[in-house]
Amino acid sequence: MKSICAVEGVTAAGIKEGKYGLALIRASGTAAGVFTSNKMRAAPVEVMMERMGRGTLDAVVVNSGCANAYTGERGYRDAVEMCGIAGGALGIDPASVGVASTGVIGRYLDLPLIRDQCGRVAPLLARNGDAEDAAAKAIMTTDTFPKHALVRTESFAVGGITKGSGMIAPNMGTMLAFIYTDAQVEGPVLRDILRQATRRSFNRVVVDGDTSTNDVAFCTATGAAGRVDRGELARAIEAVCRDLAVQIARDGEGATKLLEVTVRGAPDEDAAAEVARTVIASPLVKTAIYGEDPNWGRVVAAAGRAGVEFDPYGVSLRVGEIPLVLRGEIVADLGAAKAAMRGATVAFDLDLAAGDGKATAWGCDLTEKYVEINGKYTT
Repeated sequence: MKSICAVEGVTAAGIKEGKYGLALIRASGTAAGVFTSNKMRAAPVEVMMERMGRGTLDAVVVNSGCANAYTGERGYRDAVEMCGIAGGALGIDPASVGVASTGVIGRYLDLPLIRDQCGRVAPLLARNGDAEDAAAKAIMTTDTFPKHALVRTESFAVGGITKGSGMIAPNMGTMLAFIYTDAQVEGPVLRDILRQATRRSFNRVVVDGDTSTNDVAFCTATGAAGRVDRGELARAIEAVCRDLAVQIARDGEGATKLLEVTVRGAPDEDAAAEVARTVIASPLVKTAIYGEDPNWGRVVAAAGRAGVEFDPYGVSLRVGEIPLVLRGEIVADLGAAKAAMRGATVAFDLDLAAGDGKATAWGCDLTEKYVEINGKYTT
């Protein structure tokens, strides 16, 4: 599948050996990043929050199986050394290499393994779909499929890969996402575009309510396609981020259904997003989705605790095309509502009748499999 390697100036490769994987992505250009707001930031996050001030990257190295989080000064040194290993394998300045990690918290990197994998992956860098698919698979942990997205316009392309399945409640970042464009764009503009895209995509995904210690999203612009319209570039990057975000929600640990909640009629967009996120994060809503139980009262109850002002008896709610509440009046046909919940996607539309704000958020159902996966994650 084509995604990041459809962007001029990007090559990728990866390897996955049991729980341990490593990906290299080579692309030189203007770069921006967003990062987790978790105070327990992983060492690679700390390194990159400092390095991204230079506004450029030449490559990214990513490992799976070890988060290098809560590892103190040694973890920081190891993250820097990981950049050095990758830089040496690629023949570039280690300071121009981005780094990201995912996996178990509280364990140190196996640097000899990373050195060995880097040495084997670097010669495989290519622009073909197999190479980028190998990179996307290399960064997976409990993901069940690699995640790609691509938007092509007449003048430029935007591609992205991501990993994420559990510990998903992004806040100023995503799980791990690597986005590339061949558009030419200045650093401050790219940062603004990435932050807005993240706010409207990754930050509206909730699988289990936990914000990871390692969440990062990097975007690199190679400039090979020349200057483009800023608005068109912003829409393309947002579309790629949204596509990847929905894939993450659909692949939630143990998930059987994608949950999509659109809130309209809110005081503003941020308020709509807050209500939508609160609904998709509700364990009671998520378990009802799993059981295909049309307990729509859980949806309105969750909306009511989101901290947004609206008249509870002015709202309208539907699941799919089936109305449940119409301007405060209960009109639910529970049989029809249950039928609307039987597919792979369950979509609620909630109108608060309190303004013009609109936002959509994505999540998944909560199943026994989630408990099984996370009850034995480290053993």
